[in-house]
Amino acid sequence: MTIGNSVRKSSVTWLAIAALLLAPTGARAHRLAPNPPQPAITLQDPQDAQDKDQEKRDREQEARDREEEKRDREEEARDRAQEKLDRLQELYDDGREALDDDHYEQAAAKFQELANLNGPQTDAALYWKAYADNRLGRRAAALATIADLKHRFPQSRWQKDASALEIEVQQSNGQPSHPEMQSDDELKMLAIQGLMNSDPERALPLLEKVLNGTGTPKEKSKALFVIAQSGSPQSREILGRIARGQSNPDLQRKAVEYLGIFGGATARKTLADVYASSSDVSVKRAILRSYMIGGDREHLFVAAKGEKDESLRREAIRQLGLVHGTSELEQLYQTETSPEVRREILQAFFLAGDSSKLLQSAQSEKDPDLRRAAIRNLGLVHSDDSGKALQAIYAKETDRSVREEVLNAFFLQNNASALVAIARAEKDPELKRIAVQKLSLMHSKEGTDYLMELLQK
Repeated sequence: MTIGNSVRKSSVTWLAIAALLLAPTGARAHRLAPNPPQPAITLQDPQDAQDKDQEKRDREQEARDREEEKRDREEEARDRAQEKLDRLQELYDDGREALDDDHYEQAAAKFQELANLNGPQTDAALYWKAYADNRLGRRAAALATIADLKHRFPQSRWQKDASALEIEVQQSNGQPSHPEMQSDDELKMLAIQGLMNSDPERALPLLEKVLNGTGTPKEKSKALFVIAQSGSPQSREILGRIARGQSNPDLQRKAVEYLGIFGGATARKTLADVYASSSDVSVKRAILRSYMIGGDREHLFVAAKGEKDESLRREAIRQLGLVHGTSELEQLYQTETSPEVRREILQAFFLAGDSSKLLQSAQSEKDPDLRRAAIRNLGLVHSDDSGKALQAIYAKETDRSVREEVLNAFFLQNNASALVAIARAEKDPELKRIAVQKLSLMHSKEGTDYLMELLQK
């Protein structure tokens, strides 16, 4: 610094001091006072910020886990209830099959077990138990079971059959019937069927007599089939009456099935009328399946939209998937509010083979749970397009749970190449571990080569 500059700077300094000394006291005090305290600026540690972000992600994951656990518990409860119903139906079917095979002792045991479980088919189980006992010559046991049925289920639709069986038991001599004599009944049915072809007016009353009598389930089913196959106005009238419930539930469900098989506008109207008036879930479910057999998307759509029973709505949606009702399913998906039902619709898209709708939901659905469901169903579609779509979703996705679902979808597809590519490139150690774990279960050459590569590092 030069001497001149130093002098000028010193002069400026002294002038400033002098100005302060000559200033009024208040002004001087203000100027000489230290600057007011400023708010402290805290420099956050980057590690603290990362820890807080991780804590937030952990809390969000815990919330998702709790929600997932709740859904799992609800699903388990539904599964247990369905397993119980399936077990009851299995016992019933086994008992009916034993009756068809003339294994009456086995049938009686099955129906007794079913009656002891006290489920929705108890009245039917009691009827067939009495029927089997009568065939075995156990008249007292048969009459006691019929009395139990009449006392416990006074409104049962098996009452009419039970009364007819009671009369037969009371008129019998208590001797066991012989299965080898059943051939006579089969010959009668063949004769009636032949008569139906040549003279339906004479055959129909005979077939109705079989339906209203105490014949075997096989005989009644065969008689109903002959009636349904006829296609005459009188036959359709008989079939319609039985479908509307003017017989036992077994024959009603069978009539519903035959209406679906033989189809036609009249049959569809009959089924729609029965569905609207019935409160029997098993009958309504049988009608939904008949709609599917007949390709009746219109009535399935009506049931899927308006049915109050969620289990029946889900059944209607499944059947819509089986008849490839993708436009109806898309309309339902847009208006539906229940996540469970929307999940069922996604499953129906898979049943319909419509991967485009699954892809759309997997990419744009706001609900992460439904996105995962769509991705899971995409994993069941084994195609190059679905594999590429899943890779694109994984590359763009930021939600860890959704990315994990994509890894699971690749596993379902047995897509080892996609998992190897992710395992090579993935920076997240947990996601990489999941990919490697799935590769270890797939037993593919590409996956095995990659695992060996990891071991050699």
